[in-house]
Amino acid sequence: MTHLATLAKEVDEDKVTPGVLGFIVFAVMALAVWGLMKSMTKHMGKVDFKEAPDPKAESGAPEASSTSKAQQQG
Repeated sequence: MTHLATLAKEVDEDKVTPGVLGFIVFAVMALAVWGLMKSMTKHMGKVDFKEAPDPKAESGAPEASSTSKAQQQG
């Protein structure tokens, strides 16, 4: 750790930089996001969503939108 302290003294003390640790943290976070997005894409591909039929449409009741259109025209 002492060799890092000598390197730190060579750098301008008025400059603040994230350094190697900042880069490593950013790289780990970027890899984590990439992995999560890849996993999410795989899981979303497995989803087989089929919408349940509307019970009102089966019973023959008119939809609200068609009723309101008929009232506006009539």
